[in-house]
Amino acid sequence: MPRYWIVDAFTDRVFAGNPAAVVLPDAPLPDAVMQSIAAENNLAETAFAFPDADGFHLRWFTPTVEVDLCGHATLATSFVLDLLGIAGPYRFRTRSGLLTAAVSAGNITLDFPARAHQTISAPEGLAAALGAPPVAVLQSADLIAVLASPEAVRDLRPSMDAILALPGGALIVTAQGGEDADITSRYFAPGYGIAEDPVTGALHTQVVPYWAEILGRSTLRCYQASARGGWLMCENAPPRVRLAGTAVLYAQGEIKV
Repeated sequence: MPRYWIVDAFTDRVFAGNPAAVVLPDAPLPDAVMQSIAAENNLAETAFAFPDADGFHLRWFTPTVEVDLCGHATLATSFVLDLLGIAGPYRFRTRSGLLTAAVSAGNITLDFPARAHQTISAPEGLAAALGAPPVAVLQSADLIAVLASPEAVRDLRPSMDAILALPGGALIVTAQGGEDADITSRYFAPGYGIAEDPVTGALHTQVVPYWAEILGRSTLRCYQASARGGWLMCENAPPRVRLAGTAVLYAQGEIKV
């Protein structure tokens, strides 16, 4: 029976950050089984890590689809491997190429590819989804709306139906500043079966290069202002972004499949 752990990522306490399930099967599982496990878990992501010749083959599933990149579930997987006494740094073969993770004194640093962005005109329906026009609109892996203040990001109550109608069915909102933060962001992804993701590593591979250029700094303290909330220390290191954070164990067990 596959072992699994539920880990709260990008936080130092349970019931905060972003919960991810980590499954370590003894042998590869069929895609349909992995998708069913992710749907049963009903978390933003479930990670499946299979040992290979040079590290691990890592895959991520939301309750409805497999995704190309997931930061918090990669951080959670690294946390579990360290918990099991498996020496790092860890190498993960993924749909987004080779990713690495290093653990030092409980702090986990992920090395991810940076996502390019370009300024675009606001697509139809964006202002309605936000309730007001954004300061700027970017297209990266996801649609990004830059808002005027961190308060605007925190107070936003967008229409999920309107976001679902946008290209890609997902939306990042971000602004400069915030209490003890260089930038504040949120992520809504109804097109992936996630109304709001609590703390999103992949989001920061998109917004950190933008804000690093705007602010003239390579290192940023980042806050994701969901109800659970979470913190990341990010470094813009083109063509990569380094994401650092902590994690805590919430639960562990076996899956009877």
